[in-house]
Amino acid sequence: MKSLGLLEISGVTAAVTALDIMCKTADVEFVTWERKLGGRLVTIIVQGDVAAVRQAVEAAAANGIKEPVNYTVIARPHEEVIRLVELSASRMKPKAPVKAPAKKGEK
Repeated sequence: MKSLGLLEISGVTAAVTALDIMCKTADVEFVTWERKLGGRLVTIIVQGDVAAVRQAVEAAAANGIKEPVNYTVIARPHEEVIRLVELSASRMKPKAPVKAPAKKGEK
């Protein structure tokens, strides 16, 4: 079972930078993110084995462009936590593109 790493930070730019650090530091996979207060507070969620997630989160906390508000690693998350994260991730799935109506004479 995978573990989850959560890092809450102020600002989208700082969050993307933290995610970049996490993915370059260890073998973790981006799962989802949550933006609150109009993007002023962002939580990044990654997954992987416990050691990799811990290494990634600690590296981002120590080397990011801003100090995180909070961060944690959850080893073997409960099924309800997994359900909550999956719900968040499902809102990120791309929607089917809308086709513009054909103009007269076009097919």
